[in-house]
Amino acid sequence: MSDATRLDLHVHSMYSPDSRQSLEAIVGRLSFAGLKGFALTDHNTVRGHAALAELRSRFPAYLFLPGVEVSTVEGHLLAYGLREAPPRRRPVAETIEWVRAHGGEAVPAHPFRRSHGMGRTVGDTVSVSAIEGRNGHNSEVANLRAEHLAARRNLGTTGGSDAHSLVDLGRAFTEFDPAVASVDDLLEALRRRSTGAAGRSMTWTGRVRLAARTGLLRASRGFRSI
Repeated sequence: MSDATRLDLHVHSMYSPDSRQSLEAIVGRLSFAGLKGFALTDHNTVRGHAALAELRSRFPAYLFLPGVEVSTVEGHLLAYGLREAPPRRRPVAETIEWVRAHGGEAVPAHPFRRSHGMGRTVGDTVSVSAIEGRNGHNSEVANLRAEHLAARRNLGTTGGSDAHSLVDLGRAFTEFDPAVASVDDLLEALRRRSTGAAGRSMTWTGRVRLAARTGLLRASRGFRSI
């Protein structure tokens, strides 16, 4: 979609334990990254949603989708359109039901990443309308496997940078119909499986640097898992 509306649907902020970027800094980078908006998907928390709502009133030209990246038993799950975070460490099927019961939409995050991905066994059966087909921190192989799974199951795909720092914002993104104008429109597009993923995977060198940075952050929080 050459005229598509592009949003980065996987962005972390200072409300995640492994990120330091402010919401204001993210917004300031959107135009440079070619984005119309982003989804705030901090780990297991919606503490940033009040600040996100304030940004919506200050920057009406952009679209801001409230979300969360929740840790399930089988791996990480992106959940959009919620007012509260789902319970942590529950089975993914149960978590998806919880998300839908609360009016949101669930999307498996980086399903073929060795750490925190759900893998093919869960990916073949999980009841969702879309999966994250392009993650900016994934290898090309992992992203291609996710895209193949989505095509085989006739699912929609989303793209997100998984940005924990500004330099990565917009590396991968989701393409929406240009008519989308609200959070409800974005959620409905996910339900209709009408979104597409695009963007770049991370190179081997980039993943080595990312692993080193992640290791330092894990050490700083006492190696507690997210």
